[in-house]
Amino acid sequence: MLDRPHPTPEAPTLDQADLAKRMSGFHFIGGRYVPAKSGKTFAVVNPATGEEVARAAEGDAADVDAAVQDAARAQKEWARMPARKRGALVHKCAAVIREHVEELARLIALETGKALRTESRVEANTVADILEFFGGLGSELKGESVPFDPKVLSVTIREPLGVVGAIIPWNVPMLLMALKVAPALVAGNTVVVKSAEEAPLAVMRICELMNRVLPAGCFNILSGFGPECGAPLVEHPKVRKVTFTGSVPVGRIVAKAAGEKLIPVTLELGGKSPMIVFADCDFEKTVAGALTSMRFTRQGQSCTAASRIYVERPIFDRFVEAMATRVDAMVMGDPLDEKTDIGTIISTDQFEKVRGFIEEGKATAGATGRACSAMPKDQALRKGLFIQPHIFTGLGQDSRLVQEEIFGPVTCIFPFDDAEEVLAEANDSEYGLAASLWTNNLKVGLDLAHRLEAGLVQINQNLVVQANLSYGGVKSSGLGKEASLEAMLEHFTHKKTIMVNMA
Repeated sequence: MLDRPHPTPEAPTLDQADLAKRMSGFHFIGGRYVPAKSGKTFAVVNPATGEEVARAAEGDAADVDAAVQDAARAQKEWARMPARKRGALVHKCAAVIREHVEELARLIALETGKALRTESRVEANTVADILEFFGGLGSELKGESVPFDPKVLSVTIREPLGVVGAIIPWNVPMLLMALKVAPALVAGNTVVVKSAEEAPLAVMRICELMNRVLPAGCFNILSGFGPECGAPLVEHPKVRKVTFTGSVPVGRIVAKAAGEKLIPVTLELGGKSPMIVFADCDFEKTVAGALTSMRFTRQGQSCTAASRIYVERPIFDRFVEAMATRVDAMVMGDPLDEKTDIGTIISTDQFEKVRGFIEEGKATAGATGRACSAMPKDQALRKGLFIQPHIFTGLGQDSRLVQEEIFGPVTCIFPFDDAEEVLAEANDSEYGLAASLWTNNLKVGLDLAHRLEAGLVQINQNLVVQANLSYGGVKSSGLGKEASLEAMLEHFTHKKTIMVNMA
């Protein structure tokens, strides 16, 4: 471990409130906690209570420059390190994260309102899994021998790009940061992350923990707002690759800025994922799968949430009733309570957006919106951003609730009679991130899987992102892939050809 004293405890702590206060007012640059050069900070709020739990450093172009310059200096030596050794260090980081899983789970629950048992603890463990996976891939940074001429030795090698700028969202910030940072580091790049302003704490703690293993400057993190901190990161002349997860409008801005610099960009921009249920499915398994697919435990704040569910007519009414009954049984409450299934919406702005969609759906002629689960009764949570999950039926395919990404606990269920009909409706979206099919007829399932316009299609399951499975969408859902060897090779290295004339 490297000796870099910090204001935070070295050993894991379960006092998430104290840890949040200790981290207040800092970025993490060059292996150390440093304040914003402007001295500005902004509030980090617990969405379950409305209370301020910390202050985050408000980064700007000066902070970005400091972080990128440090990363650029560190990258030369990091790239010279053997790839397997880089991988071994990233794998060692995973062991440190595993020691701190409970701490990170409690910290992310505090700042995002995600339930500890059903969401936050799962995410923290997944971070370690991702680091372990990519840490073992150092040996896969291989080139090729090219049969050009017997008298000419022609080979290709994989080289890092340089400094990677990564911008992450607030819904699963630890997981999505790991998917960007781990492959970038193993490939020989250094990284500067801009965290989501709503959730800067847990990701910064991960950065600190990994910096106990990594050389200073290899992994840096900034907090701040998009125009003042994110834009300068994308535009910085020493940033040679950008990877972004977020909304489509911001993704287009990032892509345009990267295009001006002629640097590669990876974009994961969300979805409106269809779930298609045939009457021959395993009914109980499928209903349980619908709850998981819709990510109700995360208040529906997921790019892959099954927010459009198409159910074959013979089982439609039964399915809707069974799903509503299951959601009714879920407990909404204090995210840090082990009994809680469902936490909160992340922010007031997102809360109002989701509530607006729900009210619009209820006001639509012929539509029915069923509110499920009970609101928390604890008076300490009266200011919390809790919304009851809603199941809508009777909406038209052109409804905003059907076409736009709500990013809340709202799903729309439709009956269908014909496979071709439901395929057309499922593909009637600007998004193409994920989809799922539920049927015991694999001939039908595989046929539709090939024709669904989505980057990830699952049959009889809808798992969240998994290390070693290529993840990324088509259409407005983005560009490029994450979570796989392919992602590391294609998005964090470039291929160089070397020719030796031996004549």
